[in-house]
Amino acid sequence: MKKLKALALPLLFSSSLAVAQNPLFTDVFTADPAALVHNDTVYLYTGHDEAPNNDVFFEMHDWLAFSSTDMVNWKKHGPIMKATDFKWAKGEAWASHMIERDGTFYFFTTVRHNDTKPGFAIGVATSKSPTGPFKDAIGHALVTDDMTKHTPNDWDDIDPAIYTEENGDTYMFFGNLMPKYVKLSDDLLSLDGEIKTLDLPNFTEALWVHKKNDNYYVSYACEFPEKICYAMSKSIHGPWEYKGIL
Repeated sequence: MKKLKALALPLLFSSSLAVAQNPLFTDVFTADPAALVHNDTVYLYTGHDEAPNNDVFFEMHDWLAFSSTDMVNWKKHGPIMKATDFKWAKGEAWASHMIERDGTFYFFTTVRHNDTKPGFAIGVATSKSPTGPFKDAIGHALVTDDMTKHTPNDWDDIDPAIYTEENGDTYMFFGNLMPKYVKLSDDLLSLDGEIKTLDLPNFTEALWVHKKNDNYYVSYACEFPEKICYAMSKSIHGPWEYKGIL
């Protein structure tokens, strides 16, 4: 989750249809875009920033979705969900990641938990459609601030990113200041093991994992002002070899 509104990705749409340019969209502010390809369509999921123009921080209450079959023309969907649709959440619709499994779409996302477990938390919602509506899948948070003690701040459990191995094992990467990951259960609705940390230099936030050939790549926001760094490994469990700034 980028902390300054100036870093948000601006998005433009006219009615429900937009034509690509750079930036793609300019009449609504968003942050933390995450893409999903499903049935030859690209879906882009973002937070929706409604902060006043003179504000330097986010004010995000819901998430938007945009779809395209040609990466030029974009259709707007949403809001697909509000942060407070998680009944245990205070609000603040931060970074998310969408995946599809056996016809169900799983929306892993960051919200601020209510005062029963203060701090930011990660929840999971599901839908039979990539554009929702989405509903809380488990009735409580998947990860809460009190489950990790690696940093003193209350926003160190943010920015979930999901990676599934060829054998079906699925992991969630997340964190701010301290990079973390954990194996998920087969139904993706609970943790299957302990939360572990990664050794990544200058880590800030926004982990993203992919694999090419026999190599795993993790990219992430590093330093401040933020840059994008990456590391490589032969195993999803590391060790990770830092490769530099992209």
